[in-house]
Amino acid sequence: MADKNDLSGVRNIGIMAHIDAGKTTTTERILYYTGRSYKIGEVHDGAAVMDWMEQEQERGITITSAATSCTWKSKRINIIDTPGHVDFTVEVERSLRVLDGAVAVFCAVGGVEPQSETVWRQANKYSIPRIAFINKMDRVGADFERVVAMMEERLGTNPVVVQIPVGKEAGFEGVIDLIKGKMYSFDEDSLGQDVIVKEIPEEYRDRFTAAHMVLIEKLADFDDEIMENFLEDTTVSATEIYRALRKTTLELQIVPVICGSAFKNKGIQPLLDSIIQYLPSPLDVPPMVGMGKNGEDIVRKADSKEKLSALIFKLMSDTFVENLAFVRLYSGMLKVGDKVFNPVKKKKEKIGKLIRLHANKREEVDLLKAGDIGAIIGLKFSTTGDTLCSKGDYIILESMEFPEPVIGVAIEAKSKADEKKLTETLAKIALEDPSFKISKNEDTGQTIISGMGELHLEIIVDRLLNEFKTNANVGKPQVSYKETISAIAEAEGKFDHDSGAKGQYGHVVLRVEPLDRAEGVVFESLVKDDQIPVEFLGAIEKGVRDSLDAGPLIGYPVTDIKVSLIGGSFVEDESTEMAFGISSGMAIRRVTVEAEPLLLEPIMRLEITCPDEYLGDMMNDLNSKRAKVVGVDTNDGLQVVKAHAPLAEMFGYSTSLRSATQGRASFTMQFEKYDVVQKNRANEIIRKIRGI
Repeated sequence: MADKNDLSGVRNIGIMAHIDAGKTTTTERILYYTGRSYKIGEVHDGAAVMDWMEQEQERGITITSAATSCTWKSKRINIIDTPGHVDFTVEVERSLRVLDGAVAVFCAVGGVEPQSETVWRQANKYSIPRIAFINKMDRVGADFERVVAMMEERLGTNPVVVQIPVGKEAGFEGVIDLIKGKMYSFDEDSLGQDVIVKEIPEEYRDRFTAAHMVLIEKLADFDDEIMENFLEDTTVSATEIYRALRKTTLELQIVPVICGSAFKNKGIQPLLDSIIQYLPSPLDVPPMVGMGKNGEDIVRKADSKEKLSALIFKLMSDTFVENLAFVRLYSGMLKVGDKVFNPVKKKKEKIGKLIRLHANKREEVDLLKAGDIGAIIGLKFSTTGDTLCSKGDYIILESMEFPEPVIGVAIEAKSKADEKKLTETLAKIALEDPSFKISKNEDTGQTIISGMGELHLEIIVDRLLNEFKTNANVGKPQVSYKETISAIAEAEGKFDHDSGAKGQYGHVVLRVEPLDRAEGVVFESLVKDDQIPVEFLGAIEKGVRDSLDAGPLIGYPVTDIKVSLIGGSFVEDESTEMAFGISSGMAIRRVTVEAEPLLLEPIMRLEITCPDEYLGDMMNDLNSKRAKVVGVDTNDGLQVVKAHAPLAEMFGYSTSLRSATQGRASFTMQFEKYDVVQKNRANEIIRKIRGI
């Protein structure tokens, strides 16, 4: 019996798939059959152990990646159940970063769905060996062969079938193991707990022989011993097949395919066997390479005797403790009370408590070893993507890249008393979720919260209002327009006020001219000291800049303008800074009206990745949004379109892109520049904002 702490007996795996393919149900069954749960939790009842957030139970979907561990045949399996919805792609990203292997779950009816492609590409990025579990074989329309063909066609992978189904839809009885040559059925009275091993039914003999031959042929392409046996027409033993399957899976040359129905409790034990059989232990993956103090490479092997290197891959706020830091140990050990170093933040941290997680339940432990995934309570400075190492050591593990948020809404506290709580809660959520950003719109004074899509923000708002009990109003963000001028003009401003005891006098003549985009506001004085003394120039410039905060069209800031002080006068004993500030404000308001003002809008830079067949629909959708395409590249069977589009047209774009491409395209968006709004469109915006 392998030692529970022996690294060769550890599997750090993720369960990944398109939304609603049955990832969470599969994980629930794994926990049940490994004795982790005493009853089976169901997603549709809102009782799944892994979907522990209230928002997950209401919607029947997974939002956060929950972590748990269980034991199967004396091997420890650490599992992360990841979300399937595209808005939570960052959750998948950070889970895959710390996993060694993955189970890709496909629906036997839907097959390879849009988000399956996205998570598959993410797993390719991190070179993660995986096996495929074709789930829902009991559903109407289930088609095992079609899903295998889709894997080849859409994912560009090499699926190798190691099990075939017996029956389908309501008649799904069990599976035939192509290596052992036996049929497995699952006793319904014991909720599938008892696996019944049978001989292959006569009507499936020919199908088994053909499928077994395909399996040997595929492995012969990668394995010389099997190739020899195949050519000599001698039998290939089960041991040889397992060895070749494991080797080729770890080398990312093939993906073993099995099937079942998690909901009907069929096929889970063979899935667990496959996880142990084909997926890597921490010893099977390349050693972790980090960066030293001088930028040199440092290699750390998966060994508890090595120096400590651990990566924090997620923070989670908790009602009982300040926060939980999820951590993957690549080398060394972490003990309660240890003092460790965070080289990213250049801070020392003390390990308060260590936890092994089971969804939202937890088990305190004294230490975590290389290869473990657990959580730390009590870290003060560390955030997602940080490395922890021994005190006196220095190594930074490659962090994660998070996409920029693409959609935002305005939020404000309902009352003055709620402001502090709202600010603190938003900061807490931003610490947990690197794809969530908070910004202040200086022009409108609004707080804008931004995320990866409408559902992402909907969940965050839901958590703010219900979990954190924050009183807030949520609206739509205003596009931050700006104004500029298109002509040269001059105007004067004179403030001559007699207040009785002492007069107030200021007189300026200003000239304005347009500048190129992104030049901002430039002020210069062309007058001599005897015309306007130098001590008043600061007040004049301030008066100009303050007045340019609200332009002549609809009150947005004026930019890309050069203002020259070309004339004016002063009166000894009566001229004051205040008077010159007022007179320069009067002059700038007059001159900007005369200088043919224009409206500017923010233009976003888009990069859209889209399968070939949806390129036309996606382009039509882009054209309807006043976008300009600036380039198209082909990358691995996908079209990568670069475009510029006005932000005003981009609200809800994630939804319209999904509609145009059946959810198979993804995009990133960031600010590019301000540009002039066409006259007709500008008039519409001005009328709307003025309420005409």
